[in-house]
Amino acid sequence: MTDTLDGRHVVVTGGTGALGGAVVGKLLEQGAVCHVPNAHAAAPAHFPFPAHERVRLAHNVDLADPAKVDAFYASVTDLWASIHLAGGFTAAPVEKIEPASFAEMMDTNARTTFLCCRAAIRSMLESSVSGRIVNVTARAGLDLRRGSGMVAYGASKAAVAAMTVAMAEELKGKGILVNAVAPSTLDTPATRADMPAADFSKWVSLEAAAEAIAYLASPANLAMSGTLVPLYGRA
Repeated sequence: MTDTLDGRHVVVTGGTGALGGAVVGKLLEQGAVCHVPNAHAAAPAHFPFPAHERVRLAHNVDLADPAKVDAFYASVTDLWASIHLAGGFTAAPVEKIEPASFAEMMDTNARTTFLCCRAAIRSMLESSVSGRIVNVTARAGLDLRRGSGMVAYGASKAAVAAMTVAMAEELKGKGILVNAVAPSTLDTPATRADMPAADFSKWVSLEAAAEAIAYLASPANLAMSGTLVPLYGRA
């Protein structure tokens, strides 16, 4: 195969979200076949590629359930790259965080990333593929002095960063490159609605984030592994 994504099979978790749609679109432009697990029985109405010939939607996939994650990855043939965008955000003062809320944040961000990385790496090792793993941590996961209310979210994203570096080190002799991007505020419709008075020009565009993720997942990335790429825009 060439050093492009043409014809290569790529998993994109969280692919039906705002960033996910941008990433899937970028990968399709580069010729990839995109496998998108969806937690629901049908794709959301805003997903722009429900009938694209190179998009494979899989429904009712709970990414926190190891059996469902393993079954989903087993259905993907010739896996080249796995991109893990699925996650969530919550903010609260530490004294108000309930244990269940903390556990939910760890499940949503760290556990899903671990389970998908594990399944993808198993597939790549079994197929002797020099593949690519791309995770999403966050600025709050690298800089834990980003303000109040970030204990649960920051801890979950710091775990993603730590796993990324540890996996890259473990796999460096096996040809699988593992990296993560660390966005600051992404310019999405939901974020604009939440912060209408903010200066949107300082935020990271979905196009810019998708471009960075697609590069890390591509065969053109020959050497970057264990890297936590800051996507901070002008914030």
